[in-house]
Amino acid sequence: MQRWPVLLFLAWVCLLFFAGIGLFMSGFLLTRIELSSSSSCSDPLLPPPWQRQSLPPGSCWAPQRFSKAVLVIIDALRFEFAHFNPAKASPLPYENKLSFLHHLTTSQPRHARLYRFRADPPTATMQRIKGLTTGSLPTFIDVGSNFATYAIQEDNLLAQLVQNGRRVVFMGDDTWEGLFPEKFFRSYFFPSFNVKDLHTVDDGILQHLYPTVDSGEWDMLIAHFLGVDHCGHKHGPDHPEMAKKLTQMNEMLRSLVDHLGNDTLLLVAGDHGMTETGDHGGESEKEVNAALFVYSRTPLFGTGPPEEPEAIPQVNLVPTVALLLGVPIPYSNIGEVMAELFSGDGDTVSAALQQLSVYHINAKQVDRFLQSYSLVAQDLPAEQLQRLQELFSGAVEEHTQLLDQVQGATLVPPELQSRLGSLISRFQLYLREARVVCTQSWARFNSLRMVGGCTLIAASCLLCCMATELAASSDSFYRSCLLYPLLWGLVVAVVLGLAHVLTQEGLDLLLVSSCTAAASQLGFFWHWWGQHHKRAFLVGSQPPLAHIGLRQRLRAWLGLAFPMGILLFRCGAMFSDSFVVAEAQVAPFLLASLVMLLVGKLHWDGRLTVLEGPRQQVLGFSSYRREMWYLLCLVAMLLVCVRLSGFFHQCREEIPQCRPSLFLSPLASLRNTRAKNLFYLLCVALLAGLVYAVRSWLRHYGNLNSSDPLVLFVRWGFPLVVLCIACYWAVVSSADDSLGKLQELVQVAVVAFPWAVYGLASMGLLLLLCNPMTVFAKDTRESAGSIVTPYLGVPSSEVDFLHVIPQIYKRMQESQKSRLERGSCKATIAAYGLGSVYSAALVIALTLLGFLLMLLHSERLSLAFLLLFLEAFVLLHIHTRARGLAGDAGHQPIFPAIHWNAAFVGFHLDHSTNLLPAVLVGANTFASHILFAVGCPLLLLWPFVCEMPSSQKKKPKKEPQEELQEVEEHMMEMRLRESPEKFSTALLQLGLKYLFVLGAQLLACVCAAMILRRHLMVWKVFAPKFLFESLGFVVSSICLLLGISLVMRVDCAVSTWFSRLQLRDAKDCWLLVQGRLATTPKNSDSRRQVFQGLEMLLLSFIESFSH
Repeated sequence: MQRWPVLLFLAWVCLLFFAGIGLFMSGFLLTRIELSSSSSCSDPLLPPPWQRQSLPPGSCWAPQRFSKAVLVIIDALRFEFAHFNPAKASPLPYENKLSFLHHLTTSQPRHARLYRFRADPPTATMQRIKGLTTGSLPTFIDVGSNFATYAIQEDNLLAQLVQNGRRVVFMGDDTWEGLFPEKFFRSYFFPSFNVKDLHTVDDGILQHLYPTVDSGEWDMLIAHFLGVDHCGHKHGPDHPEMAKKLTQMNEMLRSLVDHLGNDTLLLVAGDHGMTETGDHGGESEKEVNAALFVYSRTPLFGTGPPEEPEAIPQVNLVPTVALLLGVPIPYSNIGEVMAELFSGDGDTVSAALQQLSVYHINAKQVDRFLQSYSLVAQDLPAEQLQRLQELFSGAVEEHTQLLDQVQGATLVPPELQSRLGSLISRFQLYLREARVVCTQSWARFNSLRMVGGCTLIAASCLLCCMATELAASSDSFYRSCLLYPLLWGLVVAVVLGLAHVLTQEGLDLLLVSSCTAAASQLGFFWHWWGQHHKRAFLVGSQPPLAHIGLRQRLRAWLGLAFPMGILLFRCGAMFSDSFVVAEAQVAPFLLASLVMLLVGKLHWDGRLTVLEGPRQQVLGFSSYRREMWYLLCLVAMLLVCVRLSGFFHQCREEIPQCRPSLFLSPLASLRNTRAKNLFYLLCVALLAGLVYAVRSWLRHYGNLNSSDPLVLFVRWGFPLVVLCIACYWAVVSSADDSLGKLQELVQVAVVAFPWAVYGLASMGLLLLLCNPMTVFAKDTRESAGSIVTPYLGVPSSEVDFLHVIPQIYKRMQESQKSRLERGSCKATIAAYGLGSVYSAALVIALTLLGFLLMLLHSERLSLAFLLLFLEAFVLLHIHTRARGLAGDAGHQPIFPAIHWNAAFVGFHLDHSTNLLPAVLVGANTFASHILFAVGCPLLLLWPFVCEMPSSQKKKPKKEPQEELQEVEEHMMEMRLRESPEKFSTALLQLGLKYLFVLGAQLLACVCAAMILRRHLMVWKVFAPKFLFESLGFVVSSICLLLGISLVMRVDCAVSTWFSRLQLRDAKDCWLLVQGRLATTPKNSDSRRQVFQGLEMLLLSFIESFSH
């Protein structure tokens, strides 16, 4: 069997797809250009002087109104958390808890105000911090670096404060440390990634907050609390723990206000909101709707608050705080100042003039940024830039004229107020339209790279189809279809490398790898074209009868029309945003429909009716009828499983009437103790049932008879893993306040039990790789027994001698005759489990992976995993039965659906690297991809395993020759070893077909994202779908290689096992495979005849079934 060529060819095809994905991403997900320019006090952005007043000392661009500011960021503070509704008699756990904000707003209406703080998606913490400090919009691809933060190079509020000699003190989320290195006068960072830790960050801040405020050694103090966000991730907003955490924040604010001075501005803000499940990252209303509270001991507002809180974008905070503190607005800001904070204590006209002044400065700063950005990026529409320039010029000119008239006292107050209101509206219109233009144009597309990536992916899909055909027809497939294309690609890579050395230009590794992939693809297609012409010539030179093969091939292609049509239909649906949004509901319906179509097709072909013919003669009437009913029962079971899987669904914000499944939340979120206990017992019972089912299957096929380490691990290690998982679920589902003195012990158990599962699963996988054989070989040599029958007469030496000698002579004659007839073979080996040795290894590997993946999910999602295993089992049997009759969880492609808490299963403190949490979160997100890809070879192996559907049932007595012939037919998976070349070819074709199906769906997502890149829903629907589909393809292809590699490893172990038997016993050694007779052939084309007598055969059957 050719093992390495198969793996190398599949790995090469995967790399071709990876190159196409990378090239397309580089053109589709380009980051916005960040300008390196920064603002300074000397910039000529001052408005025309009014009443000839000069700036006070320590002010830039506008008079400094506050000397200090405290920014309290309560992560994930949704507006509903801060809003107080006195009419609610029984509020939810997250409602009416921040009562102190309501008290300040009502008792001091000119000192305090609550706003709706609108966040720009993506609503991940790092992107929101960038928006809150730079006043610009983060790019879509930045969400991928949420936990691999890099320093902000763009001009920002903190840089301006430090540049102007202000002291910035920070305490809280350590994400700020990576974004703003060496920017803080004093800092207290705490680990932020452990979403299950509700108190470490908050308690650390409270320990330093009040002493720092009282010391006065600061100008800007930032405190970033994480408890509310982590409570949402762990329990959801509707949980008593959320009420406790919000109450703690309320008391913190009450104490903080008492420590503030008259020259201090207090800002309480949420960086984003959260969904009903406590997640964030998308752009639903509850995710972008945060809260902002502004307070000062001195009056801030000229009028009272409006009836409904005003909604302001988060980027508006940057220019407002900058001008209030007397520092320049960051260069790349596109936010609009909150002008009402600049009203002061004067009359209406004076307040309007002050607001106009800051609007003028803000508009000049935005206009400067747009001009600079358009020169560098050139992706802002020229027509819209021209319109913005006209709006800006007109507003500035009118402002200059108005100030001249005010200085000349030529306007009466009513006319002046009208002119001031109109001019303020013009500045507001300019600033808001400028922000809209930037929002619409923040992504730059490289069309050439997008087309190149799409072409590479399409060519890779076509290559999979052609290679599947060539693998079965070409004798020198690997040399001509793998070696030569690789040489083509290597030559192109060397040429590009030499060009880089000679030209001394920067080397784009992604572009080089893409060119190398394209060259190797051209090499493959060149060879395929040559082979195609050669075959066409040979067919044309043969007589007309040779065209029968062509007609058969045409019939085969027509047979593929239906499944290919289904695949094309699914790919075409990727261009519909409605389908992508409702895919979780549509996919189960399509699966059930396809199963029913399969049954209808079998009925249409007459396969579900017992007909007279050769098929009935082969199977028999009762067997054929049993096969039909068994298939229908499998179909019914699959439909039930698909229906039950609908209980595990995640909701998207585009479907407002959808309610997320209760099974997605952990058991700790349940307040009903009885329901929690019942769910816990159900989860543990079903987990134990999975282990029982796997062990029963292995025992049925004889794979649990040996005493090898792997078999012992399956016997004792599997129950131990279930016990550790059950203990971990029991610990994490208990309420924190009910543990009491056991809290420290529980903290240890929360880490110890997952690590025990990790260790046991790793041990099992290591044993599987070292020795994947689960075969019990029993040497059933001819028993010498008693050479003579005992003599029962009167003891006498002479009589005994006369009795023994004839029997010894007779025995010697029979033995010599038997040797002459049988040749030199002396032994028979009964090998239990050899007929399912490949499938057994895959089943064990899938079970171990299932344990690990269930550990990374919430407890009740283990029910979804069990449904997944059951569906896979039923589909494999349907595949086998339908083929015989024919004659031959919930994740959504959206960022809020990512379960970030999986990164801390088994970890109490923060990670030292981002690689491990990325692997854990990825395994949680793509669990189904991993299981199905690793188990893909079962599609090839399962029909061979199912050769013995009724082996243990009583059979009618047959003639010896018929018995031996039937036994020889049921060789199960050992039939694959009769032709190793066909076995390796079948594995290669299976892998290529799997990659083709995944690649076709990936190609559809790529084309949809490219064609609809200016669509309204591109960043909300198509771009996330493309990213998740791409990552899913990468995970699936790697796991497919691992699954096929495991089959290769088992095949290598089987070959070694056979070799040892041949060396130990005889030149040719006969085997009984799971109670069926098989041989180890000398070559791939021979099959030995049976030499044992009927008595030994029946004895071996009995022994086999007893095991």
